[in-house]
Amino acid sequence: MTWRATALTLFPEMFPGTLGHSLAGRALREGRWSLDTLQIRDFATDRHRTVDDTPCGGGAGMVMRPDVVDAACATALEGGPERPMVYLTPRGRLLDQALVRELAAGPGVILVCGRYEGLDQRVIEARGMREVSVGDFVLSGGEPAALVLLDACVRLLPGVMGGAESAEEESFSDAAAPLLEYPHYTRPVEWQGRRVPEVLLSGHHAAVARWRREMAEAATRERRPDLWARHRAAG
Repeated sequence: MTWRATALTLFPEMFPGTLGHSLAGRALREGRWSLDTLQIRDFATDRHRTVDDTPCGGGAGMVMRPDVVDAACATALEGGPERPMVYLTPRGRLLDQALVRELAAGPGVILVCGRYEGLDQRVIEARGMREVSVGDFVLSGGEPAALVLLDACVRLLPGVMGGAESAEEESFSDAAAPLLEYPHYTRPVEWQGRRVPEVLLSGHHAAVARWRREMAEAATRERRPDLWARHRAAG
């Protein structure tokens, strides 16, 4: 079964974007996954195709109307296996590799891309949307975040990446005890006075594996103390 993604957006021309290139683009053309978009504005009922209104209680900005977004959601859910509905928002749980693996293992995903100040909370609750954030920062809309989530999921689909071992050794591959990935080197052996670490040239596989593990632990300890604490607790 093809992994299917649907994006609900005010800017469908932003898709597939970067996902139309490289491995994801090839997999899209080969039918390993599919992507369609729904223009939220098409579900507005007034002649001005209005999708937003002023926030109740006052305040800056505009809020996307629940009735318009809900109608788009209903169309997205028609036909095929039920897919989780994800709303990209800074208020959501942080996207991590564990969630990426969960979504990639399912039939696909429906991504709701907010704009303005966001969606009316009632439609989020009514549709059981999973609120997901790609980081502790604010974007102008949900579309870039949706592309990030899709890229992370698509690369895990069967046949997309060249070798399964690539996913097994990269950062966050072990959800229970996550580590950042070790550094990489290639030829030339010496470049601008810097040499590839000798252990990587030794041909001693056990020593290479040990060095990579040590480097991964050192990078995680220095750069992501939160992940290091989880790693220590799991160990």
